[in-house]
Amino acid sequence: MTDAMEGPDDSTEENSVVLDARGLRALAHPLRVQLVRLLRKYGPSTATRLAERLGVNSGTASYHLRQLGAAGFVEEDAERGNARERWWRSVHQTTELNDRELADREPEAALAYLQSVAATYTLRTQQTLNELQTLPHAWRGTFDMSDWPLRLTPEEAISLRQELRAVIALYRRDTPDAAASAPKGAERVCVITHILPELDAPAASSLPYGTQEAEGSPTL
Repeated sequence: MTDAMEGPDDSTEENSVVLDARGLRALAHPLRVQLVRLLRKYGPSTATRLAERLGVNSGTASYHLRQLGAAGFVEEDAERGNARERWWRSVHQTTELNDRELADREPEAALAYLQSVAATYTLRTQQTLNELQTLPHAWRGTFDMSDWPLRLTPEEAISLRQELRAVIALYRRDTPDAAASAPKGAERVCVITHILPELDAPAASSLPYGTQEAEGSPTL
């Protein structure tokens, strides 16, 4: 799931949806982001089953699935549904937010969406940490959390992002149908990347009078 501001030169992935204003507003809710993620990860499901996974009631899940359906992110799975049970499936496998002007026009929706995505990534990491000691030994050795401070220009940062995506594209994507054709021993692996600009704060002497930080106060 690609859920970050992309540069103008980034190519859209196959089976991906590029957010417009309507789509961005539709996803500006953490539960809807979670619903789309679960349908992409595990395949078609019902509101009841999704609600159980997310710890909400089925009525709430049904409402948000209908809103996602109206926005084109999910659709009914007619092959599975019946008069008593309504099944849903994801229309796309990834989401792209690659229009900076859109984010400028819809700042609250863009922030709400990206905060929901960030919260999902944090939850994924915490879940893996909670299960780390019970993982098979071979898989414990694959876990990694690293940060690499770099000093780049904006153009270099965009190039880095594109190169990272190119490397990841060399490996087998995970979809609900991929397990059947994957080699023996293959399991789902989630690769989460962050490029976080940390601009230098202006020197104290350049700050307007009265705005200098007090000695000993934390600087982020």
